[in-house]
Amino acid sequence: MGEFSEKATCGTVCLKYLLFTFNCCFWLAGLAVMAVGIWTLALKSDYISLLASGTYLATAYILVVAGVVVMVTGVLGCCATFKERRNLLRLYFILLLIIFLLEIIAGVLAYIYYQQLNTELKENLKDTMTKQYRQPGHEGVTSAVDRLQQEFHCCGSNNSQDWRDSEWIRSGQAGGRVVPDSCCKTVVPGCGQRDHASNIYKVEGGCITKLETFIQEHLRVIGAVGVGIACVQVFGMAFTCCLYKSLKLEHY
Repeated sequence: MGEFSEKATCGTVCLKYLLFTFNCCFWLAGLAVMAVGIWTLALKSDYISLLASGTYLATAYILVVAGVVVMVTGVLGCCATFKERRNLLRLYFILLLIIFLLEIIAGVLAYIYYQQLNTELKENLKDTMTKQYRQPGHEGVTSAVDRLQQEFHCCGSNNSQDWRDSEWIRSGQAGGRVVPDSCCKTVVPGCGQRDHASNIYKVEGGCITKLETFIQEHLRVIGAVGVGIACVQVFGMAFTCCLYKSLKLEHY
């Protein structure tokens, strides 16, 4: 009986240190998940206003929430491990399961949206750019379009001819411009009055190709982070179950 108890205690100690090591890595992983979500929202949010679907934004918010919960859960895991409280271990396991599901959802959403992105942009980007650019109440779209065209050296959704359908250009408020000034290779006030290739960007595929590539790259990052961390959590849940069982054996 004493030998059995000694083996159980030794196993418990090993599991405690394994779970503590996992919690340290898990806390850092939570920080990374939250950082990816914040990075997407803070630095890449300009282009979100050009997307018809809210899926891209939703995946970023899920990662931020999951990251915060992961960091809090990591602290709880350390307390549960060293205090050897089975009720805390149960709570820790439930939180791990919730985070696991959140990150799987983020990964699946990113994958689904990745597949639908091309269709969405083809159906909506031109209308968004031509109908909302420089229109009251759509300052976010105006800023996003200007940044998009300057950052990716493109003009129009498919090509510069798209701007002929622009409500802003047709309204006469454009001051003789045929394209926005942000289409110009060198931006100066009124430079959009000339749409010659020497003056504006004429890129094959237009801005739609550039934006699609940009968002797909970030969706790959979001999906990989979400699913990757979720897979790591499986080990944490396994260690938690083993420690819980070990403590139960010792108790009896």
